[in-house]
Amino acid sequence: MFAHLTRCLLFVLVLLACAGAPRFAWSHAALNGATPADGSVLAAAPQQVELVFSEPVSPLALRLVGPDGGAQALGRFALKDRTVAIELPAALTNGTYALSWRVVSEDGHPVGGALVFSVGAPGGTAPALGEQADNPVRLLVWLSRLGLYLGLFLGCGAAASRAWVGPLGRGARRFASAMAGLGLLCLPVALGAQGLDALGASLGAIFQPAVWKAAAATSYLWTVILAAIALMLAFVGIRWPARGAGIVGLISALLAGLALASSGHASAASPQWLMRPAVCLHAGAIAAWVGALFPLALALRGEAGKEALRRFSAGIPFVVAMLLLSGVVLAWVQVETPAALLATAYGRVLLAKLALVAFIFLLAGFNRWRLTRRVEAGDFPAARAMTRIIAVELAVLVVVLGLAALWRFTPPPRAILAVQAQPASVHIHTLQAMADVTVTPGRAGPVAVEIVLMNGEFGPLPAKELNLGFSNAAAGIEPIERRARLGQDGIWRIDALTLPVAGRWEVELEILISDFEMRRIKDVVVIRP
Repeated sequence: MFAHLTRCLLFVLVLLACAGAPRFAWSHAALNGATPADGSVLAAAPQQVELVFSEPVSPLALRLVGPDGGAQALGRFALKDRTVAIELPAALTNGTYALSWRVVSEDGHPVGGALVFSVGAPGGTAPALGEQADNPVRLLVWLSRLGLYLGLFLGCGAAASRAWVGPLGRGARRFASAMAGLGLLCLPVALGAQGLDALGASLGAIFQPAVWKAAAATSYLWTVILAAIALMLAFVGIRWPARGAGIVGLISALLAGLALASSGHASAASPQWLMRPAVCLHAGAIAAWVGALFPLALALRGEAGKEALRRFSAGIPFVVAMLLLSGVVLAWVQVETPAALLATAYGRVLLAKLALVAFIFLLAGFNRWRLTRRVEAGDFPAARAMTRIIAVELAVLVVVLGLAALWRFTPPPRAILAVQAQPASVHIHTLQAMADVTVTPGRAGPVAVEIVLMNGEFGPLPAKELNLGFSNAAAGIEPIERRARLGQDGIWRIDALTLPVAGRWEVELEILISDFEMRRIKDVVVIRP
């Protein structure tokens, strides 16, 4: 029986590994704006670059690539809320520069990009930055997290089952120890892969100190530390013959939940007081349920299986209730709208996961309502049938954990909607007149525009009339002109405007100061898809 179930799990792991590396490359934080703007041409070299993100971030790697292709690391920066102000080298020569940035968001997930600007006049081509995506690294991230999940749920969960299902037999102890060992082996691999992913480095750089330093700078470090403690306690709970081993196992399962609640998509979501406990309870319930299945299947081969099945049947409704309740809370906050289940990669992964879990529940329901009484009555064929069904449940659960590991690469709809709702803005600066133009939301489609007019000394600029024109030469769109209305708060507004495509839009302001004076200023604002 042990060999049969082990072969099933190994077969599923091979299938998952052969599916290939995940190809998603999204993350939570997104760049909302920059000063200078991407693609801008400046008369003089700037002293700093400001990057404004959708949420607070911490820089991991900042490089400035010059017109000659040479790159230099930038280590002087300041953080203020969602803005990163990066100090540039003095006396930049004329030409085109590319600022390559890599930051980590609050949930521990890295994101990178580049900002191109020119001093004096643009060069012939933008500096080459190189490719930051590395499919082998993504595969390593996914496999190491899958291995960690197996260790936490099948190792810590089996140790916890001693407290509510019964003693572990020899085969169950061997299997649970192997899973806990797998989890411990995956911990340094997962941390190294996190560092590679954070820096956008290739697999060959895994032994470089900068990779491990970057990994330690993310919240995933706490996941690794707590998971290591949980897995070591799981070994004690599995092997310790004393009666208190079950309590140690329960503590290890609780720490497994805390480990997974220390980083990740859901843990970084608001409200924190709800989401982190929900993640912890959800992971703990998974460990209690999944970890008890293999020991139960082996126990059903003997007389001890009847008592183990009775205790499992009595406790599992509470475990499933905790699993479903916490899962509903997490899905409600993360998905937000039913349409996002099909419209986003996160939603599609969730649907696939729910379909597999529903199938597992059908199998579990068949065991509970068709086979349990027969097994308790001593029906040996029924016990064999239940064991086979549990083997199928475990195999499908491995696939579910593999799908859950894909969420590292898919931002939840909550984060996508938050990014899409962020405005796009541009500050237009001339000696005679200035304007702060804000487009909300900063993406293609219907938008609202707010304009604050200022004179050359940043004081209010009185105007009799204000007209705006948005044009996109690359898309062949001539100016879309609208007249703004002045509000009582001194802000000019345009409500009925649609920008049909994403890209770089030139916005031109025609400011009527008096019957004899008019000023025109313009700049570029970047509209997201």
